[in-house]
Amino acid sequence: MEEEKKKILSDNLRSLLFKFSLPSITGMVITALYNFVDTIFVGKGVGPDAIAGLTIVLPVMIFIIAIGLITGIGAASIVSRSLGGGEKEKALIAAGNSLVLNVGLSIPIIAVFYVFMDRILGFLGASQEIIPYSRDYLSVMLFGFAFFSLSIAGNNLIRAEGKPRASMYAMLIGAVLNIILDPIFIFIFRMGVRGAAIATVISQVTSMIYILAFFLSKSSIYHLRWYAFRPRRAVVREILAIGFPSFLMEIIGSILFLVFIKVVRNYGGDLYIAVTGIGIRIVDLIFMPILGISQGFAPIAGFNFGAGLYGRVKSILKEALIWTSVVASAGFIIMVLFPQLLISIFSSDPELIRIGKTPLRLIAMFAPIWSVPILSGTFFQAIGKAAPAMLITISRDLLIFIPAVIIFPMFFGLIGVWISWPFTDFCSFIISGSFLLWEIKIINRKIELQTKEA
Repeated sequence: MEEEKKKILSDNLRSLLFKFSLPSITGMVITALYNFVDTIFVGKGVGPDAIAGLTIVLPVMIFIIAIGLITGIGAASIVSRSLGGGEKEKALIAAGNSLVLNVGLSIPIIAVFYVFMDRILGFLGASQEIIPYSRDYLSVMLFGFAFFSLSIAGNNLIRAEGKPRASMYAMLIGAVLNIILDPIFIFIFRMGVRGAAIATVISQVTSMIYILAFFLSKSSIYHLRWYAFRPRRAVVREILAIGFPSFLMEIIGSILFLVFIKVVRNYGGDLYIAVTGIGIRIVDLIFMPILGISQGFAPIAGFNFGAGLYGRVKSILKEALIWTSVVASAGFIIMVLFPQLLISIFSSDPELIRIGKTPLRLIAMFAPIWSVPILSGTFFQAIGKAAPAMLITISRDLLIFIPAVIIFPMFFGLIGVWISWPFTDFCSFIISGSFLLWEIKIINRKIELQTKEA
């Protein structure tokens, strides 16, 4: 650990950023590929209504992801600190309790989703035309959600013991298998949307089997024992408390998406829900490398800030801003110049391609500045200032986006739905940028003070 710390405080910052970011980028892109690939094969094999059907289900999937995060991130924090303090037994108990808690939370929720499936889908915005597709997909996916949630928690536990590559392999296995199985179930077995769901569930189960095998192998420090699975009230409480902010952010994201879908349906109908689904998949693939770089940036910034190396903090922030902006700008160019080509990847329906051009271009209008709010939030978390990080996220989703997506269509109709996206991006950029500039001024004063003292 001391050797790693020394490298973080002295090695070339660009090399460090790529070293720390690559596993996160790979893992996140792989995660985004699950929905991306499903949507491509469903769009080509079934049609635009099926894409809309899958899009309606996304808030449910986000909810399941939230359960994986609250148990995984909460336990990962305990595991990291326990291992750092030489308390391996406590780390083992936290890992075991996390997995039990995950099952205890996900199974009842999945059961509720299954019993009230049609009512929930109707509430989410599924019309009579697309609800059969949503039902076919969700009825199968629900059986895999328990494994999906466990995989998310398990991946966090693997990273917590310092094995990011093993975590990456778990996601890679699932994604590659999903890409292989999707066309088999959709085109060869002609199972349509249900086939896509079966392929995804098999992939999620396989990924979870790999994670469990890793936990039981000599490569892992856990070597889970039965006593570790006995719930400890104090441990469970700490897991939930630490993981709750991540859970809350996912729930807010689910609500945001739910509101957006309902407004799109009211002003545009099912075909525009399909456009939304395609847009979300494309944006996710652009966002994931940015998030991966942000995750790699966080420990480097945190270590150097804690060590008082404020010049290196500024330098790594600048480096991360450059590379995340490069990714975001590439996404902007592709979405603005080639919207028809992007949509045609998912569907050959001429009407869908025709109506999808403008939404994609408007969504990407301020893509080059997407990285600033993301990196700002991560930066403030890394240096221990949770309030600005939380305010940046909440202001974007709750205070800007939801009011904008409700109010703008009242004046501009359907085009107002799409305008709400760049409006939110610009406002979020101003807010996060202001916080970031203020913090840089504080860091500059610290650098000046250090220079005078030297």
